[in-house]
Amino acid sequence: MPAAILAIDQGTTSSRALIFDRDLNVLGVGQQEFEQIFPKPGWVEHNPDAIWASVRYAVSTAIEKAQIRPTDIVGVGITNQRETIVVWDRQTGKPLHNAIVWQCRRTADDCARLRAAGHEPAFTERTGLVLDPYFSGTKLAWLLDHVSGLRAKAEAGQAKAGTIDAFLVDRLSGGTAHVTDASNASRTLLFNIHNMAWDEELARILNVPLGLLPRAASSSEVYGRTKGLDFLPDGIPISGMAGDQQAALFGQACFEVGEAKCTYGTGAFLLMNTGSRAVASKNKLLTTVAWQVNGRTSYALEGSAFIAGAAVQWLRDGLGLISKSSDVEALAAKVPSSDGVVVVPAFAGLGAPHWNPQARAAITGITRGTTAAHIARACLEGVALQNYEILHAMEADSGAKLSRLKVDGGASANALLMQYQADVLGCTIVRPRMLETTVLGAAFLAGLAVKLWNGVEDIRKTWKVDREFAPQMPAADREAHIARWRAAVAKA
Repeated sequence: MPAAILAIDQGTTSSRALIFDRDLNVLGVGQQEFEQIFPKPGWVEHNPDAIWASVRYAVSTAIEKAQIRPTDIVGVGITNQRETIVVWDRQTGKPLHNAIVWQCRRTADDCARLRAAGHEPAFTERTGLVLDPYFSGTKLAWLLDHVSGLRAKAEAGQAKAGTIDAFLVDRLSGGTAHVTDASNASRTLLFNIHNMAWDEELARILNVPLGLLPRAASSSEVYGRTKGLDFLPDGIPISGMAGDQQAALFGQACFEVGEAKCTYGTGAFLLMNTGSRAVASKNKLLTTVAWQVNGRTSYALEGSAFIAGAAVQWLRDGLGLISKSSDVEALAAKVPSSDGVVVVPAFAGLGAPHWNPQARAAITGITRGTTAAHIARACLEGVALQNYEILHAMEADSGAKLSRLKVDGGASANALLMQYQADVLGCTIVRPRMLETTVLGAAFLAGLAVKLWNGVEDIRKTWKVDREFAPQMPAADREAHIARWRAAVAKA
């Protein structure tokens, strides 16, 4: 059998594993969902052991379907939900609390206090982030302050903490490797993206012991090797890591300055490669590490809409308008327009460029003539209009007008949404043949480290276009849609 790469995509609602060969043939796929835990309104947690069980199942299933020998796997790549934080026992590996998920808003008041104390400029200057409960740092501080005995354990060196990538590497390596990559580290509010190191002063402000944190490594290197697992043999290099959105940027072959992508997952995430320059945003976007490969750091501007695919799940589970998520396109297509209905999908607050954790979802423009189809269409349009605001800010920061935006993620298969996205952005939407770009980025990073691919140009040759969507909406109509959106956002 040819050499294969195992790529693990540990997401917000499920864990997936894909096995690729060098030519990007998908040899096997495995996936398993896990429980979402909501202790209080606005709080979201995951059981780390349930995440691990789902990863084990996904990998085992992918190997079985691929009909390969596990020893044919030459490298393991990991991509992950980024800001979710886990704390576990240094000796036993046992989680010391549920993971606090990126969507969790429990530290909104803590962030407000830090802003009131004048700390936000220091955090933004050094980390490229804003003080928002989205990020890991205040979540970790909350765990240390609220879980009985945890701070004492942390200060005694008896605990480890990290984002999900670090937790998985620790488990995959039998506890021998406590490591994260620069892209994930850059989402914690604790990592200085300019000197690429944990920041002692920021850690002191948040009262987080630096000894808890993993080693911050590059995005493509051998971090450790598999050890003591019942579903993988010992000795396979764990050789690539990136947060899910940075992995998607890499998987979309956005290697040049100015290239950009949007991933439609639970949320929607736009990233633009800014190369070796960490562009400071004047429009409330994030400056983040895209990846670090072969000693070179690439940066990106990022705008996040917290809710995208999750809005369609709400139509399915909350309102019962559709029986499965893929039905939304057919329902929305029953009407030629939303007829003035606007859905602002701020179920978890508003992200860039608003950063308003207190905002709530809103539906405006409803009349007696409004049907389920109008609401479904307005819901899809709301996802796209959030992205309009982000891209508008991105163009202002970068000084460049984007002509093409690469797209991926589950909702990019929705042609109605993609056409509307092209219309409101006024740029061409490019959808690749391989929509699994997040997990593909993890595979590429792992494969580079073990020399399965010989560099980014080798990788670029594998990237192929499926379909392009050119803008078709008249400018006056576009402006009317945007004006209705802005009026609705003001009420959210």
